[in-house]
Amino acid sequence: MIINCHTQKNRNKTHNTFFGFKIRLIMTVLTEKTLEEILSYLEMSINNLAKEAFENIEFEGKFQVENFLQNQFEIRLENLLLAKSSSIHHLESGMKNKIMQRKQEIFDQIFKQYEN
Repeated sequence: MIINCHTQKNRNKTHNTFFGFKIRLIMTVLTEKTLEEILSYLEMSINNLAKEAFENIEFEGKFQVENFLQNQFEIRLENLLLAKSSSIHHLESGMKNKIMQRKQEIFDQIFKQYEN
């Protein structure tokens, strides 16, 4: 059972009950600077992965590479946010919009570079 506390005081606290054990997780509110650092690292990571994917003969076509990179972006983003004690679900809508815009810019740049 997951209980989200939405009062101002308990805004970032989540309580989980699992087999009778109560676990308290504190979710951190990210700053713009921290989000920018995460996105910069993620951009570098996805660019390196794209280079490897386009050079790898196992991938047959842009569509497969695009799906693979999109999935990896989501997985890596969530892992980076979890490392900062946060989650995509706990971000403000402005930060989510920033992530979506940056993601689009990253993928536009990648596919423009590898269109051959």
